[in-house]
Amino acid sequence: MSDHAICPPAPSRRSLLVGAALAAPLLWIPRAHAAPRAPIALPYDDHALEPVISANTLGFHYGKHYKGYLDTLAKLTAGGDLAEAPLDQIIALSSGAPDKTALFNNAAQAWNHAFYWNSLKPGGGGTPPAALAQRIEADFGSLDAVKKDLSAAALSQFGSGWAWLIEDAGKLKVVKTGNADTPLAAGKKPLLTIDVWEHAYYLDYQNRRADYVAAVIDKLLNWEFALTNLG
Repeated sequence: MSDHAICPPAPSRRSLLVGAALAAPLLWIPRAHAAPRAPIALPYDDHALEPVISANTLGFHYGKHYKGYLDTLAKLTAGGDLAEAPLDQIIALSSGAPDKTALFNNAAQAWNHAFYWNSLKPGGGGTPPAALAQRIEADFGSLDAVKKDLSAAALSQFGSGWAWLIEDAGKLKVVKTGNADTPLAAGKKPLLTIDVWEHAYYLDYQNRRADYVAAVIDKLLNWEFALTNLG
């Protein structure tokens, strides 16, 4: 061995922090939609989801609420170890930590919204691709059954939250989460989601959440996106 062997530099606090996050229980992260810190571009134009979701609603929802979460997160992490960390890493680090509630809420809301934009598409709804339809038939009994479960989850969520189609332990399931919570934090595999925060529908539907949910399920759900996440 050389008398001048080079010793590796001591790990930085940031590398130790990132390493701790990676050593934590593995969360399922949909890498294609992991949502970087910059706002994702909408996969359609502002008018594309009409008449179910108006351009006015989409403009406020995307331009004010979604970007607001990212802006707040940038302020919370400025100059620190997480200043450039992706959303999924921040969610993993902050989930369940009482002193990191603001970090979790803003990172999870930004991630959830990026996932929601892709869960919708113009001319959606209808029949899922064959591979997904087979899984739905096996785990729910019928397409109507999974639609009813999604509707029930969305309508029974008290206050703000989300309804999700997920895969858990090899089975498709419908779950709901309150406020900023996300199945991602529990290691579940999200396939698609419906936002039931009032800002997602109030300009168009006022207090008629049921009408909004029914229209999204029947006319906008992106089953192809769900199949992509199922893998």
